[in-house]
Amino acid sequence: MQQILSPLRKAIEEYNMIEEGDKIAVCLSGGKDSITLLYALKALQRFYPKHFELIAISINPGFEHFDEALLKNTCQKVDVPLFIECNNAKEIVFDIRKEQNPCSLCANLRRGAINSIAIREGCNKIALGHNQDDVLETFLLNLLYTGTINTFAPVSFMDRTKITLIRPLVLTSEKNIRRFIKKSSITVMDKVCPMDGKSKRESMKDQIITWQKNIPMIRANLFGAIQRNIKEWKVDKN
Repeated sequence: MQQILSPLRKAIEEYNMIEEGDKIAVCLSGGKDSITLLYALKALQRFYPKHFELIAISINPGFEHFDEALLKNTCQKVDVPLFIECNNAKEIVFDIRKEQNPCSLCANLRRGAINSIAIREGCNKIALGHNQDDVLETFLLNLLYTGTINTFAPVSFMDRTKITLIRPLVLTSEKNIRRFIKKSSITVMDKVCPMDGKSKRESMKDQIITWQKNIPMIRANLFGAIQRNIKEWKVDKN
């Protein structure tokens, strides 16, 4: 857990993610990242000087192998209230519209439901499980496919809902998350979505691995460039 808690706390403090009295909704998909985030925030809650509440929100999009029982058991273990809502994302995205690139639309449908539950339950923040590898992959996807130099920010305020999105795992590598899940013998949902292992993001993941063979510092160099040159990643020290 220390390999998860250390970069998580660093990210939270560096980007001022948590304030006294926050009520945070963890977006719980059932994958390794969101479950690790839930465990880590619960552990942090026990000793962090700023007091905050936690709930978990999960959206069942209608995929065949979505396991609500696993989510309920996970939240019971860490004593965090869970709110599950079903929507028809699978039907809309895959059956009706038959999207060739379904990830964006599916994410938007789930995001709307998550925001609604968070507002209903009085949350002012939503915690997402994006890790450091996700940061790098998104950066490369934007650069190569849209010609823009950008990736998602550690903290984002949504004007319409007045909710702040936080990503406490942005300094945590996927490798350490996998190690934590394995060492802790935690069961996660794997390959629930039909696009798992088939998306452009997966190709970026493979590309970074290939580059690392010749450029061992490629990850650190990319991440450093993001922190130095993307406005949303810069911290106002004043």
